[in-house]
Amino acid sequence: MTGPEPVVVVGDVLLDEDIEGVATRLSPDAPAPVVDVTGDRRHPGGAGLAAALAARGGRDVVLVTALGDDPASEAVRRDLDGRVRLLELPLHGTLPVKTRVLAGGRPVVRIDRGGGTPGEPDDAVREVLAGAHAVLVADYGRHTAGAVRTHLEDVARRTPLVWDPHPQGDAPVPGARVVTPNAAEAVALCADGPGPSGASLGAFAERGAELAERWRAAGVAVTLGDRGVLLTRPGGGTPMLIPAPFRADGDPCGAGDCFAAATVAALADGLLPEEALQRAVAAAAAFVAAGGAGNPDLWHTPAVPGPARHPAADAFEVAESVRARGGTVVATGGCFDLVHAGHVGLLESARRIGDCLIVCLNSDASVTRRKGPGRPLNPATDRARVLAALGSVDAVVVFEEDTPEAVLGRLRPDVWVKGGDYSVQDLPEAEVLRGWGGQAVVLPYLDGRSTTLLARRAADAASVTLRSAEG
Repeated sequence: MTGPEPVVVVGDVLLDEDIEGVATRLSPDAPAPVVDVTGDRRHPGGAGLAAALAARGGRDVVLVTALGDDPASEAVRRDLDGRVRLLELPLHGTLPVKTRVLAGGRPVVRIDRGGGTPGEPDDAVREVLAGAHAVLVADYGRHTAGAVRTHLEDVARRTPLVWDPHPQGDAPVPGARVVTPNAAEAVALCADGPGPSGASLGAFAERGAELAERWRAAGVAVTLGDRGVLLTRPGGGTPMLIPAPFRADGDPCGAGDCFAAATVAALADGLLPEEALQRAVAAAAAFVAAGGAGNPDLWHTPAVPGPARHPAADAFEVAESVRARGGTVVATGGCFDLVHAGHVGLLESARRIGDCLIVCLNSDASVTRRKGPGRPLNPATDRARVLAALGSVDAVVVFEEDTPEAVLGRLRPDVWVKGGDYSVQDLPEAEVLRGWGGQAVVLPYLDGRSTTLLARRAADAASVTLRSAEG
């Protein structure tokens, strides 16, 4: 997670309004559907949504945007209060309001109202950007980014910067780490040049490379919906396609904001751009599957104020959230020094037992005490990252003790899973679980798979290679 420096989001906030209803007939005076309204929702959109998504999990986020004295601006302030820190530019005019009318979950029409221009930034904007851990520019064509462009040019030289562009917006500043146009935006942004036509991957690779050169960006990641994301570099070369982990059937509204927010959060966590984009693709797919920007849980979930906490806190938040919904919390533990087929099979089976799976991971010192000198082969940070990347694992928590009883007392899982030749009676954790009604279970384990055996085989193979070279 981040250190004391915040993630800063710069961009145009909108107020999104969804009017939901059902349409079973046409109007008698025109061939237009009649929508009987069943409900409506209002929430921050644009840079406001991106900032709120970046702040999930307690990350410290500052949103630099233009707000006025109109009712839409006041609504945005209320919804973002406690989620992000606002640093406001004056807004000359009113905040844009985008209203979608939906029938049966499908948009029928969108109505746009309002609009204004941002005023000049003050020294506080320069200072917060200078101290940013990472920066996201969420450009919706209202020119907030243009108002602070000089400051953004300075920060891009030394800080990871992600720019989510708009065809009517400002060009990304040179040095952006990643620029994230969607497919339609990439086509529109290349329309005036000699760029390629068509929707093939080759066409988008050429567009991405063209835009990367034009903007002097380190990379351009074109989002292609179900096909995933195509990462291109200046000068062409072989692009990287990052496919979506699954086909997400849901409202795609806000998916681009989620993708950009997840990308900048991952860069703030120290990931490489390629790693960050993989995390962001998965986050965007899950976002769409959960209902997109219209998912009421995005705004009904209580805000988590304050700076980001230790990564271990994520596991406890996951457990509490699942428990609050009446779900089953499953946990397992171990060293997971070299994740192999036996581990993967165990974790997949464990995840199917309940509604989340939390892995309790032995720290480096704990592994050394248990396994002896030379272990672990991989540090806890790497082991945790590998585990967290598995689709079966919802969270990882590292513990320092030789056994996980203390961390289990905090997690209070409903089910504790071990694999191999254990019996439930032999598990030292079984007695601890009885304290809150938890259950310890043993799952089958693939024979012949263990880190010790893998390490021994690798050492034997290296020895044979060395003898052959010497001979």
